[in-house]
Amino acid sequence: MFDFAKRLIGLEKTRVLCVGDLMLDAFVYGEVERISPEAPAPVLAVKREELVIGGAGNVARNVAGLGAQCIFVGVIGDDAEGRTLTEAFAQQADLIEARLVADRKRPTTRKMRFVSEHHATHLLRADWELVQPITAAVEADVIDDAITALPQVGAVVLSDYSKGVLSPAVVGAVIEAACKLGKPVIVDPKYGDYGVYKGTTLITPNRKELSHATRMPAESEAELGQAAAALAEMVQCEAVLVTLSEHGMMLAERGKGPVQVPAYSVKVLDVSGAGDTVVAAMAAFLAAGAGYEEAMRAANAAASVVVGKRGTATVSAEELRARILPESSLAPEQKIILDWSTLDQRLDAWRMEGLRIGFTNGCFDLLHPGHIKLLAEARAASDRLVVGLNSNASVARLKGDGRPVQSETARAEVLAALAAVDLVVLFGEDTPLELIRRVRPKVLVKGADYALDQVVGRELVEAEGGEVILVDLVPGQSTSEIVGRSRAKEKV
Repeated sequence: MFDFAKRLIGLEKTRVLCVGDLMLDAFVYGEVERISPEAPAPVLAVKREELVIGGAGNVARNVAGLGAQCIFVGVIGDDAEGRTLTEAFAQQADLIEARLVADRKRPTTRKMRFVSEHHATHLLRADWELVQPITAAVEADVIDDAITALPQVGAVVLSDYSKGVLSPAVVGAVIEAACKLGKPVIVDPKYGDYGVYKGTTLITPNRKELSHATRMPAESEAELGQAAAALAEMVQCEAVLVTLSEHGMMLAERGKGPVQVPAYSVKVLDVSGAGDTVVAAMAAFLAAGAGYEEAMRAANAAASVVVGKRGTATVSAEELRARILPESSLAPEQKIILDWSTLDQRLDAWRMEGLRIGFTNGCFDLLHPGHIKLLAEARAASDRLVVGLNSNASVARLKGDGRPVQSETARAEVLAALAAVDLVVLFGEDTPLELIRRVRPKVLVKGADYALDQVVGRELVEAEGGEVILVDLVPGQSTSEIVGRSRAKEKV
C-alpha cells in the first residue's frame, strides 16, 4: 500500500541533482484574425509574452515545484539569454541551486513559440542553438560541478535534449560517480546509441525511442515488455519506464513482469515539458525512498496535471496530492475549521461569489441515515453548507456520562468526508448561537423534532432575510437509541 500523503511530505527533505541541456523558452501569445497581405501566412496579433526556464532547467523547476530542492548544472552562453536565465534561477534560489557554466563560444539555447491563444495552437517555433558537443574545458567544469554536488543529493537526473552538454564523457563520469555513492540515476535519453547510458539506474524512453534503440516493435503490451527488457539488458539498468502519451506508462523492472498504468482522463492543452515533469517526479520520489512503481504512479499523475496547462509548466505538491489521493482523504484539512478567523476568510470568499450559505449543527456522534437525510436536504437548500459540531466537552454536558462515543476529531473527519458538507466548525458552547452569529447563514436547518420557536438562532437568521427549514426525521434513527440498544445487548 502506497502512502502518498506521507511520501509527499517527505519530498521537502529531499534533494535532486539535475544535469543537462538548459534552454530559455519564450512563448508569444496572441490571436490570428487575418492573413498577411505580403505572403500567405497568418498574422499573430501579440497579446503577451512569457520567458520560462526550459529544457533540463524545467526538470529543476518541477523538482522545486514538488517541494524538493534541486542542484542544477548546465551551460549558458555569454549573452542576454544567459543573463536572463541566471536571473530567473536567482529568483528561485531557495529551492534551486544553479551551477551555470558560461561558454563564450556557445549561444544560450533559445526556443520561441508563437501560439494562437484562442485555438490553443502552436503556429511556429523558432530556435536559436548550437547543436554540437561542448568543449573539453567546459566539459571538465560541468563534470566537476556535478560530481562535487553528488554527496548532497538523493537522486540524479540526466536530462538530454541533444544540444551537446551531455557528452559521452559527462554522462559516463556522472553515472560512474553516482553509482559509487549509491545514488540512483534517471536518464531522459536522446542519443541514438543508448550504450552511452550504460550503468544508469532508470531510463525513460517514449515508445518510438524504445523501438529505435532496441530495433524491436513496441506496439502491443507484450512487445513493449519485450523491448523494455531488451533495453534494460543493453543498458544494464535496474528499470525502464516507457512513456506512452495518452496510453499512460509502462514500467519494466529487471526480474519482474511489466506494470502498465493508464493515463488520467484530462483535457490536454499543451504537452510541452511533460517529459521533464515525469523524470522530475521519478527522481524526487526515488530520492524520498519510494519504489519504482510508486514513483511511476506519482509521475503519471504529475504529467496529467501539466498537460492541462499552457506552456512549459510545472506541477505543485498540492496539485499532485489532489490528483492522486481520493477527495475524502483531503477533506479533513480542507473542510475542518478550528480557528474561527479562518472561517471568516472562507465565508467572505463565498459571499463575494454571491453563494447562499446554509447552516446546521449537532453532535453527530454515531452517523446514521437520519443525519445523512438532514445534511443532504440542508445542502440542497444552499450553495455551501457549514456544519457546527459540538466539542467533546459540550457533548458530555448535553448527553451525559459515556458520551460522546466518538471523539470530536473522529466525528469531524467523518462529516468532512461527506460530499454534502463544505465546512465543519467545532464549538464548545452548549448552543451554536455564537457560531450562527459568526456565520450569518441564509438557511438554518434542524430536524423536525424541534418546533420553529425552539430553533436556536432563528431570530438572527430571519432578521437578515434568511429562512429556517425543518427536516423530517427518519423513524428509529437516533444516536441515543442506537447507543441504548447497544448497551442493552452488552448486558444480556
